[in-house]
Amino acid sequence: MRIGVLGTGNMADALAAHWVRAGHEVTVGGRDTDRARRLAERLGDGVRHGDLAAAAGAGEVVLVALPYGVGEVVVRELSAALDGKVLLDCSNPVGAPGFRLLTGDGPSAARRLVLAAPGARVVKAFNLCHEGVWRMAPPVFDGRPLAVPVCGDDPAALALVGTLVRDAGCTPVAAGGLDRAGLLEATAALFIGLWVGEGADVQAIAPPLAYAAGAAG
Repeated sequence: MRIGVLGTGNMADALAAHWVRAGHEVTVGGRDTDRARRLAERLGDGVRHGDLAAAAGAGEVVLVALPYGVGEVVVRELSAALDGKVLLDCSNPVGAPGFRLLTGDGPSAARRLVLAAPGARVVKAFNLCHEGVWRMAPPVFDGRPLAVPVCGDDPAALALVGTLVRDAGCTPVAAGGLDRAGLLEATAALFIGLWVGEGADVQAIAPPLAYAAGAAG
């Protein structure tokens, strides 16, 4: 699979590393092309680099690994190059004060990418964990691979992203259409607030599946 990566930060590094190991053709792009070159070299032989437009043009799937707000601006600038492509959004619109959801009552971060590039097929995934988790190879806890909720409206796009989730050693979970991406983003805001603000173990919040609808028989 040909994958373009918009951004040269921690999420770009962590996720792209899995896909390079899986044999995908990766192109890293950034406004700072020297930083993109250094990341490409760190990821391994055969990884290409260039500016943001080069990464957008090179991938059939394009990861938007940019801060909330910045991604929307960049995607709008590259809208023509992204037409028909799968746009993978891993951003979290979470900020101060109190780890609040920055989108408020407006569209989700993922939906804003649709508005910025109407011809792209946007999928939301990889937003619930710190980049340190994505650096694990693979992310397995108590013998269970990490489950990754995925939201999107296009079945073919969801299938491609599902492959990339599995290539990261994780299990894709169908979380509904893109209209539910805002729920994923709100979940991230809640989890980050509990993890960072309260030191709480959010894994302890949900009961086992057998008990999800009430006491097991």
